[in-house]
Amino acid sequence: MTKYKQVIIVRKDLKLSVGKISSQIAHVAVGAMKKVLQKSPEIIKKWEDEGAKKVVLKVESEEELMKFYGEVKKEKMPCFLVKDAGLTQLEPGTVTALGIGPVEEGRIDRITGKLKLL
Repeated sequence: MTKYKQVIIVRKDLKLSVGKISSQIAHVAVGAMKKVLQKSPEIIKKWEDEGAKKVVLKVESEEELMKFYGEVKKEKMPCFLVKDAGLTQLEPGTVTALGIGPVEEGRIDRITGKLKLL
């Protein structure tokens, strides 16, 4: 049986407060899920039935985050990049996080499997 999960990658170098990181994770999780919902609502149903697994990982820089973004796009996986509005701690347009999927675990693990948990 195919298992699905959503992977969220957050930049660690921004040194954001816990509240700010939490809001960025929420934005990216919802944004990525909406991308899947538009094209494959049946995947969302399966993912939710399995417990809606989410894994939050970290990278050390925008450059590293964008590398993963490029790999995910190349593999045609649904994803969502968060650019902050700049209302609190960051400059407008600062890229903070990448949400991927939900997609099949094996597909995403081939790309993100070596990253560490946030």
